[in-house]
Amino acid sequence: MTRENLAAMTPVVRCPDPAFRTLQPSFNRLRLASGTVERIATGCHWAEGPVWLGDMHSLLWSDVPTSRILCWDEETTTTTIFRKPSGNANGNTRDRCGRLISCEHGERRVTRTEYDGGITVLLDRFEGKRLNSPNDVVCKSDGSIWFSDPTFGIVGYYQGAKAAQELPERVYRLDPARDEVQVVADGIDGPNGLAFSPDESKLYIVESRGQQKIVAFDVVENGKALAAKRVLIDADGGTPDGFRCDVDGNLWCGWGMNEALDGVRVFNPEGEPIGHIHLPERCANLCLGGRWRNRLFMASCSSVYTAYVNTQGAYGG
Repeated sequence: MTRENLAAMTPVVRCPDPAFRTLQPSFNRLRLASGTVERIATGCHWAEGPVWLGDMHSLLWSDVPTSRILCWDEETTTTTIFRKPSGNANGNTRDRCGRLISCEHGERRVTRTEYDGGITVLLDRFEGKRLNSPNDVVCKSDGSIWFSDPTFGIVGYYQGAKAAQELPERVYRLDPARDEVQVVADGIDGPNGLAFSPDESKLYIVESRGQQKIVAFDVVENGKALAAKRVLIDADGGTPDGFRCDVDGNLWCGWGMNEALDGVRVFNPEGEPIGHIHLPERCANLCLGGRWRNRLFMASCSSVYTAYVNTQGAYGG
C-alpha cells in the first residue's frame, strides 16, 4: 500500500465550534459543547462515499476522478491508497456480513470485495443492457442491496467515461443470495443518495436534477418494493447529495452550493431543518462511524472532515 501525506489536521479556533449552527432547539441535544470540526485528509478531486470499517479502525472513501479508494487510519491518522484503480468508485457501504459494496462509475457496475480481497461483480447489466453509473448504495437487514443508477458517470470523462445511456435512471433492489434484481423506483430525475429510516419502513432518495429534493417512500411487500412517493425535503437552493440517518431518524445530509450552504444540513424525521454544520466546501457525502457510531465523517470535494456528535448512526448505512 502506498502512503500519501494527506492528513494535515486543522486547528479549531473556538470551543464550542461556531461551525455548528442551531436552526431549531431540538438540534442542541445532537451537538456536543466540545464537538469540533477537524480536517483529517485533503488533496482529493471529488471525495465521495465514506464508509467506516470498525474492525480496521479506519475510514474508506472514494476520490472519484482519480479512480482511487483511500483509507484513513484512526490510530496513526495517516492516509493510504486502499485501491487504485477503483473503477471510478463513488458510493460505498458494507453488507451485513461486513464486506465492502461499491458503486463504480467507470465500470458501470456494483461490486463486492470479498474477505480475501477478491472482487465479485454483483450487477453490471439489467435485462441485457448496461447500467448507467451506479452512484450510491445502502444495505437492508434482509441482505438486499439498494442502489441508485443516474447518468453522472457517462456524461463526460471526469467521473467515468462518456458513453451512451442504455437504461432509464432508476433505483434497484439486488438480492445476491437469490440472484434477484428489480426496479424499485422509476421516474426520478437524477437519483442520487439514498438511506433507510432506522426501522427500514421508509426509503429516502435524493432527486438531484430539476427542483432538487429528497423524496420518501414506504417500504412495502415484505421489504421488497416501494410505494407512496412524496416530497419530504425541498432543497430550496441547496444541493442534497449523500446522507445518512441517525438512530432517532434525523437525516444528516451533505449540502452546499454557496458559502452559506456548504456543509451538512440536519433534518428531523418530518423534514424540518434543525441544524447545520458549516464547512469551507460543499459536502458530497457522509457517514457516522467510530467505536460508538457517534463520529461524523464528511467527504467534501477536496477534503474529509470529522466531528463527534451526540447521537449514533443507524445501522445499514
